[in-house]
Amino acid sequence: MEVTNIENQRVKVQEKINNIFDDKHSLSACCPIKDILGRFGDKWSIYTILMLGREEKLRFNELKGLISGISQRMLTVTLRSLEEDGLVTRRIYSEIPPKVEYSLTELGQGLLLQLLQLADWAKLNLNEILDARKKYAKQ
Repeated sequence: MEVTNIENQRVKVQEKINNIFDDKHSLSACCPIKDILGRFGDKWSIYTILMLGREEKLRFNELKGLISGISQRMLTVTLRSLEEDGLVTRRIYSEIPPKVEYSLTELGQGLLLQLLQLADWAKLNLNEILDARKKYAKQ
């Protein structure tokens, strides 16, 4: 029996999912992945990574001005978390007043590429998603 492209693609997707879990019956194998995705999968981290990807280097207040709705405290927490995970680097210049710039690391650049694919998908499917939301709201 001939395997179609769609069937073959589905098999590859299943293989990737199985590789993530390592054991089909154990969700605990996914815990490290869940932890990592949880750390940078929130909207503030994603916006921060996208803005640093667009501008390359930004000072704290510049970054805060580009991310609508983020508080100073939340941006501080987000940057510290991204820095701890090796996605963002903080460079301190010994000036008065001190100057601090944030930029993506090589690891952060790799994540940025993945986020851009997700953003492309969201943009491509925006109308379909909005239609589905309207349809759901009418139920």
